Amino acid sequence: MKTVLIALALAVVATPALAAEPVKDSAAVAPVIAADDSLYREFGGHDGLVRLVDDFMLILLDDPRTRDFFVAAKQDHIKTMLVEQFCVVLNGGCTYTGKGMKESHAQLGIDRASFNALVEDLQKAMDKNDIPFHAQNKLLAALAPQHRDIVTN
Repeated sequence: MKTVLIALALAVVATPALAAEPVKDSAAVAPVIAADDSLYREFGGHDGLVRLVDDFMLILLDDPRTRDFFVAAKQDHIKTMLVEQFCVVLNGGCTYTGKGMKESHAQLGIDRASFNALVEDLQKAMDKNDIPFHAQNKLLAALAPQHRDIVTN
C-alpha cells in the first residue's frame, strides 16, 4: 500500500526543468496541505527539506532506472525547485519560483516505470530522513494528481 500511495504521488520530482515561464501561482504546483506549519516542521523545516532533497538526488543518481534523467541535468536547480515545492505544499511559507510541471516534463519522455522508480527513490530518501509515514503520505497525496503532467510516454 505504501508503494501504491507513493506511486500515485510523486508527480513533481522528475524535474529537469526545461520550459517557458515560471509558475506565478504556487497553488498550481500542488495544494497546500496543512493549516499551519506543523507538517513542515515534521519534515525538519527548511534544513530538513534540503537534507531530504540532497539524499533524494543521490539516490536518483545511483538508481539505473532514474539516473539518465538527472546525470546531465542542472541538479542544484532541480534540488532548489524541489525544496521550494515541498515547502509550499507543507505550508512552510515559501514561494515556488519554478516552471509548471507539464512544461517542465513534456520533452523528457517519462514513462510510468520511470515515474514509479522515482517515487520509490523518494520513499527511500524520506525513510532515510526519518520522515513519519503519515507525513510522507500527506505530501505524496498532495503531489499525486500531477503525474498526469509528468508521465508522457
